[in-house]
Amino acid sequence: MTKTPTLPTLTLAALLGACTTSPQAPSFSQQALPAAVQVPPGHKVVLETVGVGEITYECRAKSGADGQHEWVFVGPVATLQDRAGKSLGRYFGPPATWAHADGSALTGTQLAVAPAGAGNIPLQLVKANPATGTGVLNGVTHIQRVATLGGVAPAKACSAASLGQREIVRYQADYIFWKAA
Repeated sequence: MTKTPTLPTLTLAALLGACTTSPQAPSFSQQALPAAVQVPPGHKVVLETVGVGEITYECRAKSGADGQHEWVFVGPVATLQDRAGKSLGRYFGPPATWAHADGSALTGTQLAVAPAGAGNIPLQLVKANPATGTGVLNGVTHIQRVATLGGVAPAKACSAASLGQREIVRYQADYIFWKAA
């Protein structure tokens, strides 16, 4: 005769199973991205973050175009969060810098961009410089900016009367960090 487990036995078995389950590895797929911003083969995702913040633009004279003006990118400030909203670090610049709460940080150089739709800053592929500090960003070779929302230059006029004026625009983007496999 087999004995049916009691509720406390089942609960204990479920809890023990949960304790021995390893955390899932990041699962970002870049298949739907334009080729220009895809990370080269032979790399794996080590960290996925959501950057939520602001981009500052300044009204300046347009270079090489007398009497014309334009909004110029000054820099970003964003909190990097995990998918559950927990703060992991920050992103700021210039230069573009990703700083993790574990003390590791890196800068990078843009390799490519691709359109992300009206009203959204472009998708981006960045080549990472060697990280400082010890932590998760050590060994990162590439950073992708994907799933962008907002962040484009202001729609309001930039003219001689508004030279030097700054505008802050909200944005959000996923930053995916890659290492050689």
